[in-house]
Amino acid sequence: MTSSSIPLPLTKQPVAATVSVAAGRAKKRLTSPWASLFAVVLAILWTLPTFGLALSSLRPERAIKTSGWWTFFSNPQVTLDNYRAALSSDGGGLSSYFVNSFVITIPAVIIPVCLASLAAYAFAWIDFKGRNLLFVAVFALQIIPIQVTLIPLLSLYVKAGLAGSFWTIWLSHSTFALPLAIFLLHNFMKEIPRELIEAARMDGAGHVQIFFRVLMPLMTPALAAFGIFQFLWVWNDLLVALTFAGGTPEVAPLTVGIANLSGTRGTAWHLLSAGAFISIVIPLTVFLALQRFFVRGLLAGGLKG
Repeated sequence: MTSSSIPLPLTKQPVAATVSVAAGRAKKRLTSPWASLFAVVLAILWTLPTFGLALSSLRPERAIKTSGWWTFFSNPQVTLDNYRAALSSDGGGLSSYFVNSFVITIPAVIIPVCLASLAAYAFAWIDFKGRNLLFVAVFALQIIPIQVTLIPLLSLYVKAGLAGSFWTIWLSHSTFALPLAIFLLHNFMKEIPRELIEAARMDGAGHVQIFFRVLMPLMTPALAAFGIFQFLWVWNDLLVALTFAGGTPEVAPLTVGIANLSGTRGTAWHLLSAGAFISIVIPLTVFLALQRFFVRGLLAGGLKG
C-alpha cells in the first residue's frame, strides 16, 4: 500500500469534512441573490440621506422650507444661490473656515504618520532594553479618553503662549493619533519577513536605508489606510478645534463654522444644507479617490508567496 492510499485517521476525516461543508455553505450564503439584494438595499439606505442633502442644497430657499426634497422630481428647481450665500461673508462665511480646515487637517495627518512610522520601526526591528514594556505602555494610551486631556493640555498651551493658534490643534491631533498609528504600523511591519531585513543588512544597509528603501515601499497601503482614517477624523472634528482654537474665524475649522451657522440661523435650511454638503464633499472625494489604497491597507498583512 502506497503512502497516497493510506487513509487519514478517523478523527481527522470528519473534522476536515465538516470544515469543508461549512465553508461551502458560508460561501453560498454570501454569493446568493438574497445576500446581493441585501447589500444593494443597505447601500441605498446608506446613501439616501446624502442624496437628499445634495438635492436640498440645490433647491431654492422657498422650496426647501415648504416641501420635502423628494418633491424635486415633480417640480425640479436648481440654484447655486445657497452655496454663494453660505460661502459669502454676509451669509455663513464658510469660505474662510473651509481654508482653515485644510490648514489644520494636512499637517495633522502628516505629523503623526511620520512619527508613528519611525516609532513603529524602532519597536519592530531595533532591539533595545524595555522595548516590550514601552510598547505596551504606548498601546495602553489608546484607552485614555480625549476629554480627560483637554484641560491639562489647554493649561500647557496657555502657559506656552500657543493658545488660539493652529499649533495647538496640530499637536493635539498628532498626540491623540500616535498610539493607534504606532500600534497599527508596528503590527504591519512585524509581518514583513525577517529574511528581507537581514538580506538588506548583509548588503551593508543601515537602519535609515532599510527604513526608506526597503520598508517604506511595502508600507504604502498601511500608511494610506491610516492617513485616510486620520484625515476623516480631523476634518470632522469639532471638540478639539473648539477647545484649543477658541472658535475664532482666523483658526476655526469648517465644523465650527457650521455649528455657528446652526446656532445663529436655525431656520435657514438653505444655508445649513449647503454648508453641510460643503463639509462632506472633501472627505467623500478623498475616500472615493483613495479607496483602493484603503482596502489594500486593511487587507495587507505582509508578504506572502
